[in-house]
Amino acid sequence: MATDVKQIGQLVQERSQFIRGLFSELDKVIIGQRYMLERMVIGLLANGHILLEGVPGLAKTLAVTALARAIDAQFRRIQFTPDLLPADLIGTQIYRPSDGQFYTKKGPIFANIILADEINRAPAKVQSALLEAMQERHVTIGDQTYDLPEPFLVLATQNPIEQEGTYPLPEAQLDRFMLKLKIDYPSKDQERMILDRHAVTHATMDIRPVVTPKDIADVRALVDEIYIDDKVKDYIVDIVYATRNPKAFGLDMENLISFGASPRATIYLTLAAKAHAFIQQRGYVTPQDVKTIGLDVLRHRVIVSYEAEAEGKTGEDIIKTIFDTVEVP
Repeated sequence: MATDVKQIGQLVQERSQFIRGLFSELDKVIIGQRYMLERMVIGLLANGHILLEGVPGLAKTLAVTALARAIDAQFRRIQFTPDLLPADLIGTQIYRPSDGQFYTKKGPIFANIILADEINRAPAKVQSALLEAMQERHVTIGDQTYDLPEPFLVLATQNPIEQEGTYPLPEAQLDRFMLKLKIDYPSKDQERMILDRHAVTHATMDIRPVVTPKDIADVRALVDEIYIDDKVKDYIVDIVYATRNPKAFGLDMENLISFGASPRATIYLTLAAKAHAFIQQRGYVTPQDVKTIGLDVLRHRVIVSYEAEAEGKTGEDIIKTIFDTVEVP
C-alpha cells in the first residue's frame, strides 16, 4: 500500500501543475478571495455544486465567469427572477406547423458551468427544476430525457440581505450543494488593489484557457484514487454522526439540533477532502484536510432548533464545537 500511495503522490504532483496556472489566471481579475477561489476549484475537482452567499459587490459572479473562461468550458449565466419559468431553464417542446411535429428547444442549462445568479429570487418550481439536473446529471423535456454535458457544475449565488421578495431554498435543494461558501469583505490592502486595477470605465477580462473539460474528467479519476486511511474515514463518519447524536461524543447539544447531516454529507466531505489534498499536491488525505473543508460541507446541513436560535447559536457554532470535541486520529 505504501508503494501505491507513493505512486499516487507522484501522479498528483505531475497532474496538479495546472492548478498553479489556473489560480494565476483567476488572480488577474480576482484580488484576494483565495478562500472562495480554492473552494470553487475543489467543487470542480470533486464534482460537487457550490452555493456562494455574500452581499453584493464581492466578485461572486465575476469569479464564476473567470473560472469558466480559464477552463475553456461552455458557460451560461442565468439570472433568477420571480417571473422565471422552469422551461426558461431546461427548455421546452415547440410545435412546428410546417410538418405538424414537436421539436425540442434545449434551455441554457445545457452547458458545462451554470451560474445561477441570485437563485433565491426565483420561485420554488424553478428551483426544483434544478434538482434533477444537479443530482442525476440529466433533464426531462416532454417524454424525452437528455444527458447534460460533462463536466456539469452549478455555481449559485444568493444575497443574505434584502430578503423581501425572495424564496429561501428548501433543505432538499440545499442538500444538493456540496459546499456552501460565505464570502466576506476583502481586507483594506486588498480593497486598495481592487481600486487600482478595476476603477476604469472599460473593464476587460484577459483570461486564457489553461485546462479543458477532458482534463477535468481525467483529474477527477485521479482524485478518486487519492488514498484515505481507515482512521480518517472513521473520523469523517464520527464528525457527521455527531451532528445527529452529539450525546455519543459527550456533547450536551441535542436540544440545539433539529436535524443533523445526512449520509450525503459523509460522501461529500470525503470527496472534498480528497480534492483539497489534490490542490495541496498530496496523494493522501489528512485529518486537517477534513477540518479545513468541513465547515463548508456541513454549515447548510445542520438545522438548529428554536431553542438554539433563542440562545443565539448557529449551525456553524455547533459544527465548530463538534470539530473541537471529536478526537482527531
